[in-house]
Amino acid sequence: MPAEPVAPPAVTEDDPGGRTARRLATVVALAAVLPALYLPGRVHNFFDLKIYMRAMDWWAAGHPLYDYVQPDRVQGALYFTYPPFAALLLRPFALLPLGVTVVIFTALTVLGVVVTTRWLVTPLVDRHGLPRLFTLTVAVLLVFAVESTRETITFGQINMLLVVLILTDLLFAVPGGRRWAGVGVGLATALKLFPGIFILYLLVTRRWRAAVVASATAAVATLLSAAVAPSDSWRFWTHELWATDRVGRTDYTGNQSLFGLLSRITAPEKPSQLLWLLLVLAVTAFGLWRAARAARAGHTLAGLTLTGLVGGLVSPITWTHHLYWFIPAVVVLVDAVLDADPQTVPDARRRRWLLTLAVGTSFVIIYGVVTFLDWGVAPTRTDTFGEFVARNAYVLLSLLLLAALPYRRPRAGQPATR
Repeated sequence: MPAEPVAPPAVTEDDPGGRTARRLATVVALAAVLPALYLPGRVHNFFDLKIYMRAMDWWAAGHPLYDYVQPDRVQGALYFTYPPFAALLLRPFALLPLGVTVVIFTALTVLGVVVTTRWLVTPLVDRHGLPRLFTLTVAVLLVFAVESTRETITFGQINMLLVVLILTDLLFAVPGGRRWAGVGVGLATALKLFPGIFILYLLVTRRWRAAVVASATAAVATLLSAAVAPSDSWRFWTHELWATDRVGRTDYTGNQSLFGLLSRITAPEKPSQLLWLLLVLAVTAFGLWRAARAARAGHTLAGLTLTGLVGGLVSPITWTHHLYWFIPAVVVLVDAVLDADPQTVPDARRRRWLLTLAVGTSFVIIYGVVTFLDWGVAPTRTDTFGEFVARNAYVLLSLLLLAALPYRRPRAGQPATR
């Protein structure tokens, strides 16, 4: 009788080949989803980068930099609004063909995403013995799927440059006591003001020298800009900085700040400035208090993440591409999930809560608030509870994370780590 065919060995959890196949399938599935998030109609054709380059051409032709304006379907009119130091760095790119500038900005953003994701995830991989290449690959693909990354790339924004500067400073230079600690935060602040919240973080964590270096760096960069472009610098710091209407409509759903939330409730009228200021003070005090506690406990990543969330909430204008800080928040949550002991009842409950928060945060920041939803072009009030949640998803999530983001305390005998 012919021999019966031998069945292939069953794939088990301990089978390396089976693990490799599953990991490869996961990576391929994630990579296959990404193009759908970057399809025409979901992207912005480097809209902001084109504004920067046209503004630089306008400026090079002898016109006042902050007179440049471009009509916009949603915002009505868009101006060049960055500080003069950013203009000095952008101006050389106007000498290049636009296509070359697009390639450079995109390549640098992609590189920034890969490098910063590695910085965030590698300590987690080492602490928990996770498969290094697979974990880093999945993490990078997920970061590319997040709405803030998509908006940064397809608008042609400079946000990843700021993130690289901030993380270099706060993850490496400041904890390592480097003499140049604070320079990255200072340069980022001179480029786009928003990172100035991290100077406050240095102060509340008593990193006095780094705070002074950051402040001095921002001041030197600003004075250098004033020496090169005195009239434009004077105009920016005395007038344009305070004109929020130059940046866009505050009630537009893409503005995910506390002021944006209030504007959507009161539209078309402006919200109460006093109410907004009281909320800003309360959120800043609470958020930086928690950030300082996390830093003192040795969890640098949680501290700077809480600070980034505070910055997004208290800025009058916080576009979706500014909100990178949800990404390290997810890393902190996953780290806490893996730290929790599933064998004890209190830790098991905490683990489920943290896992739910990590998965929920990931879903919200990937789906986003503007990519798949059209909120129209006219100022409209928020009338229903569901609309209120959908139009303010990042604001509400930021407030939740300010209260709930855990921070890891170093184990006995172990040095503080990020």
